[in-house]
Amino acid sequence: MRKKRYRFFGGLLTMQERWLNKMAHGGYRLVRTGKLLYEFETCQAGEFAYCAEFIGHMAGERAEEYCGFLKDAGYRVFYKNINLNYSLGKIRFRPWADKGGKIATDFTTFNRELLIVEKENDGKPFALHTTYDDRAGYCRTLQKPYLFTVLLFSAAGILMRAWLWGGFAVPFLIPVILYQAEAVRMRKLAKTEEW
Repeated sequence: MRKKRYRFFGGLLTMQERWLNKMAHGGYRLVRTGKLLYEFETCQAGEFAYCAEFIGHMAGERAEEYCGFLKDAGYRVFYKNINLNYSLGKIRFRPWADKGGKIATDFTTFNRELLIVEKENDGKPFALHTTYDDRAGYCRTLQKPYLFTVLLFSAAGILMRAWLWGGFAVPFLIPVILYQAEAVRMRKLAKTEEW
C-alpha cells in the first residue's frame, strides 16, 4: 500500500529527519519525493532510518559524485528541494557556495539542494558526519547562506538608512548564532578527544 504526504520543511533539516524517521518507525518507507510530495510504501516498522544532508553549496558534478559515493556505500538517496520554485530555466547566484557551485541551474543543484539518505536500521544512530571536525565543518556550511542574508539585509539597511531593512536581518541571525555555537561545541569536543 502506498501513502502520499505533502509537506514543506524548507531548510529545517532536523525537523524533516525526525518526521521521516517517525514515518519509518510507523512502518512506511520513502519511495519518491517531489516539490511538496513524499510518497511512502509499507514496510516493517523501524526497518529504515533517514538523514537529510544539505548539498546546495556544491557544484553539480561534486554533488553527483557525493550521491554516487553514498549509493556505493549501500544507501538509497533522494534529491529534495529547499525552496518552492515552480518555474523552469532558473539560474540562481549563490555567493556563499563552494567554487563551481556559485551558479545553480536546473541542471546542477537548483531545486535539488538536499539529499534524503536512507539506510537499513541497524539500531545505531544514523549520522553522515561522524567526526567532530567534520560536524563542525558541516555546521559552517549550513551557516553560510544565513550569514550572507544577514550581511545583505544589514548592508541594505545601512546604505538606505532604513532600520526596516536591517530588521529583516534579525530572523536570519538566529540560525547563524545556533550553527556557530554548534560548530564551536564540535571543535571543543574534537580537541578533548585528541587528548
